[in-house]
Amino acid sequence: MVDTGDTGEDVLARIGIRLEDTAAGNLQASCARIARRIHAEKLRVVGFVPCDDNVAVPPVAIHLGLALCNLTGATVGVVDANVRYPALAELSKGQHTNHGDSVFATRWLRGSLALLTPPHVEKAGEVVPQLARVLLESADLFAHVLVDLTGFELLGEHASAAACMDAVALVSRAHRSRERELVELAQLMPHGRFLGVLLVG
Repeated sequence: MVDTGDTGEDVLARIGIRLEDTAAGNLQASCARIARRIHAEKLRVVGFVPCDDNVAVPPVAIHLGLALCNLTGATVGVVDANVRYPALAELSKGQHTNHGDSVFATRWLRGSLALLTPPHVEKAGEVVPQLARVLLESADLFAHVLVDLTGFELLGEHASAAACMDAVALVSRAHRSRERELVELAQLMPHGRFLGVLLVG
């Protein structure tokens, strides 16, 4: 692993995620409520599906991860599972993967919050198998794992990925998505594991 001297917060700030930003107050309050629900329902692995290409899941997952860390004091992992177009690859640049068979590198962001992200693009066929492997391997380390499912094919890959999850939620931009579209997307989510829609922005 290459040590650049940057803290996890420094690197997040470079890509536009500021953990202490006062403008993020509403997001943090929402994440605190969701964290309580995840913890109360003993949901270990939760996947987040963006409603469209304009929704950024990573900031939501990171803020929710911090809320879970604050609530439980436990170790929480955020997984950037999109190995084809990893949103947070910048955070793992220069780092080695966790081991020879893994496509993910781990970076500690703050306290007991870790980010697992591919340092570079991987083959499309590796998406679901690598996600399943990292979730299995992290079972003893993380009390909760939040998974960004951006880039997964809505039919097929989402179903396979959802089989690895305890619950799945949709992430949508407030005042942008139409109710009918959200209802249609919700019907594609796994029955019995759908948490609901998280509105951001």
